[in-house]
Amino acid sequence: MPNVLGYAEVRDGSAGKAAREVLGAAGELAAGLGGEVHAVAFGPSGTGVAVAGLGGATKVFAGESDALAIPQPDIAAAAIARLIEGGDYGAVVFPATAGGKDIGPRVAARIGRGLATEVISAEVEGGVVTVRRPMYAGKAIATLRFTGAPALLSIRANVFAPPEAGAGGDVVALDVDEGDARVRVTAVEQGDRDQLDVGEATIVVSGGRGMQGPEHWHLLEGLVDALGDEAALGASRAVVDAGWRPHAEQVGQTGKTVSPNLYFAVGVSGAIQHLAGMRTSKVIVAINRDADAPIFNVADYGLVGDVFEVLPALTDAVRDARGGG
Repeated sequence: MPNVLGYAEVRDGSAGKAAREVLGAAGELAAGLGGEVHAVAFGPSGTGVAVAGLGGATKVFAGESDALAIPQPDIAAAAIARLIEGGDYGAVVFPATAGGKDIGPRVAARIGRGLATEVISAEVEGGVVTVRRPMYAGKAIATLRFTGAPALLSIRANVFAPPEAGAGGDVVALDVDEGDARVRVTAVEQGDRDQLDVGEATIVVSGGRGMQGPEHWHLLEGLVDALGDEAALGASRAVVDAGWRPHAEQVGQTGKTVSPNLYFAVGVSGAIQHLAGMRTSKVIVAINRDADAPIFNVADYGLVGDVFEVLPALTDAVRDARGGG
């Protein structure tokens, strides 16, 4: 029976939420294909053990080298391609993170297969891997059926459930060739490490031009603090272009695509560019003084009012509800 390979992204020596969700998606596909889940990861010594500790994979291929302490997409892609060509895999799963988007297409090009990106559901029908993904800025959902194997796909964050904790799989050393690097990454500059990445948060609070300036952003920060550790700040393109917030927080077609359990659109009009990055959120709450704003067309809950009056009241209500009043 064909197995399923999941790329477990490792950052700073640890495998996080993106890796767990990849293994969860791989587990669903492996159940349909009748095979096992294997994981592949790259990093310094100890990377394989870190990934095995997540559970969900019976075997973890670990490409460990000091040269991989900083991610090297060329080296990783070449090693994954060789692993695929030497194994029996019905599907390969990548996260739709910046790292996954860097490596997934390289692997697809090396083995001559197509890649379905930003997948929101995946299953096996009659032995064929079938996935669904948004298209046309989220206005339509495409159903894709793979012909041949392996099926290559990247999954959107916060869509697939991580596997249940269990015993770690066997760690197998994977040969890596530093000569595969046509381009070598020499350094990575990190942003604010204290803030959760908007692409991984289960709750996102995004602000738009209706906030009227960066001096009012403390109101959104207050709501994020009240919502807890799983919440992160987001922003519309107009806000980022104006220099109010960093690009790392931008949600939309030219920013990050998010799919949290709860999304607050505060003072966001709902331009198509923004909707493309958040309309698959589980629950959308819109706050805007313009009752005709397009954001209300996709919102599950809408509140027409002045954000400078609504936000403080909402923040207080959330704190009281969570026992932190």
